[in-house]
Amino acid sequence: MTEHTYNVNVEWTGNLGQGTSGYQTYKRDYTLSSGDKLPIFGSSDPAFLGDPKKWNPEDLLVASASACHKLWYLHLCAVNNIQVVSYFDSAQGSMIDQHPTKKGHFTEILLKPIIYITAQSDIKRAFQLHDDAHHECFIANSLNFPVRCTPTIYVSDEI
Repeated sequence: MTEHTYNVNVEWTGNLGQGTSGYQTYKRDYTLSSGDKLPIFGSSDPAFLGDPKKWNPEDLLVASASACHKLWYLHLCAVNNIQVVSYFDSAQGSMIDQHPTKKGHFTEILLKPIIYITAQSDIKRAFQLHDDAHHECFIANSLNFPVRCTPTIYVSDEI
């Protein structure tokens, strides 16, 4: 077993001079950083007084699930002679913010990738590899709600 460690800094940047002296007296803004990586500017969801132009934790969770699935899918395609020329996912996460027994939580993430493969690639196998990618995805394996995938695959004239 190999253990991997991830270090991320989260710095609150929303102090308007009064700290958290009241619910309306501060911004929810923060900056994510890690080593030499570009920073990510975040806030809370606009429903919770956040900046709609910045990434919120819910966006980042959905993005993480989508990106992890994509990375595994591309890997599996590469080792199974499926040549992907384009991959775009319009992922959607669903969350409820009130529940009788627990606070807000996600109920599912739906991945909806649109993929183009070469004519020499096996389209049936290309569809099957999504199940394998889901099985391998570290993020999906760590969540306590379903991550579903409904891919659309086209044969490309490219390459």
